[in-house]
Amino acid sequence: MAEAVFHPPRRKRRVFESYEAPFPVDVGGKDFRLCQAEIINNNVIVRNPEDIEQLYNKGYFGKGILSRSRPVFSISDPLLVAKWRGINTNMPIITSQKYQRRVQWAKSVLQEQGLDDCSITKILQNYTKPLGLPFSREDGAEQTGDSCTRGDPKPGNAELSRKSAQSPEGQNGDSEEGGDAAVGPDSGSREQEQGDPGQQEQGDPREMAEGSSHSDPPVLSGCEMKQSPEQRAWEGMDSRECAPEYVLVQEEEEGSSCPEDDSTHAQENLVKKEVLVCRKNPFRIFEYLQLSLEEAFFLVYALGCLSIYYGEEPLSIVKLWEVFSEVKPDFKTTYMAYHYFRGKGWVPKVGLKYGTDLLLYRKGPPFYHASYSVIAELVDDNFEGPLRRPLSWMSLSGLNRTTANASKELMLCYLIRPSDMTAEEMSTPECMKRIKVQELIVTRWVSSRERSEQDEF
Repeated sequence: MAEAVFHPPRRKRRVFESYEAPFPVDVGGKDFRLCQAEIINNNVIVRNPEDIEQLYNKGYFGKGILSRSRPVFSISDPLLVAKWRGINTNMPIITSQKYQRRVQWAKSVLQEQGLDDCSITKILQNYTKPLGLPFSREDGAEQTGDSCTRGDPKPGNAELSRKSAQSPEGQNGDSEEGGDAAVGPDSGSREQEQGDPGQQEQGDPREMAEGSSHSDPPVLSGCEMKQSPEQRAWEGMDSRECAPEYVLVQEEEEGSSCPEDDSTHAQENLVKKEVLVCRKNPFRIFEYLQLSLEEAFFLVYALGCLSIYYGEEPLSIVKLWEVFSEVKPDFKTTYMAYHYFRGKGWVPKVGLKYGTDLLLYRKGPPFYHASYSVIAELVDDNFEGPLRRPLSWMSLSGLNRTTANASKELMLCYLIRPSDMTAEEMSTPECMKRIKVQELIVTRWVSSRERSEQDEF
């Protein structure tokens, strides 16, 4: 048998973050934090922002449900943020088309709750009216207004203006107590909202209770509206989901550049001015962290820094082992491989994109490309047993070619269990103490290269 050659991982050229820790646990124990997750539609979801930051930044566990990897989703338009960079604000900036789309989503949710069109129109008009919030210019001067007017398309000439008619919420100071909604995507941090939901007007919808990739229906809640069963199920949400979110909407208003009375030239002199109007977001979408079953169980069983709830009760380790095995029939095999490689210092991620079980990263995806694509199989002492993925020579060659084209190597991970191990022993994670691991790297044999090497001898 040929000896396997291990190639060094390929480091990414541009790295914009520093490496913190391989695991989200404190070695000294002083700053130990027990995170919390929930099982929703057979998925493990983490919703607390502090828990999300802890789990992803230290060990790169999970992925954002609305992001490619790191949970940094923001509703801000990057082009508008760059365009209005002269305005010193942390609120997201979106176009009027995107804002109207969210208004339609909120309208659909209210219709599902049985409200008539007249009530829905009144609620949305009252909720989405312009607000007066303080803005800060780059020079440090602070001004207050309902909109931010942009007369010159150049970013450096951004100006602030104040309309004569102030909204009631802007006069009573409600906007100052409600915090800024989010940060732009260039900052690299997730949305943070503050505010007091009790100061909202009666009859207005509070906010969207849920908007995510899983199939739980979003619910609009109001101060005096009757709660639906879905609303009562989501009463335990954190404060950021109940606080109002303020956004800056870029809108167009027509104004005359030359005050001429001649009507023939009136239309020619009309120019469109772009303004930023502060409004409340009627349909909020939150970024959550989704953990794979292997990642979730490793955090519970190996590190003890995560508690997974189903309903109101946390599940024990044995119960999680049983539940995850029912949800994913080959969970035991894939978790054993995940546990093994995590213990060796690798960062395993789901390898579905390349047709395998796991992808192995050194330190984490931000620093290195994946080095290996892993297929895990559970066999007995004689390397026999029902294979999860029986590979023919053709399928193995195709999988190897796909892996090689992505600059990775294909690895077969055989989990060897003793022949006398019973099904009862496999019903608990303690069975891993008797499991042995055999790694096999699949490489392509080139006959011409083999002959040239033989001729050298």
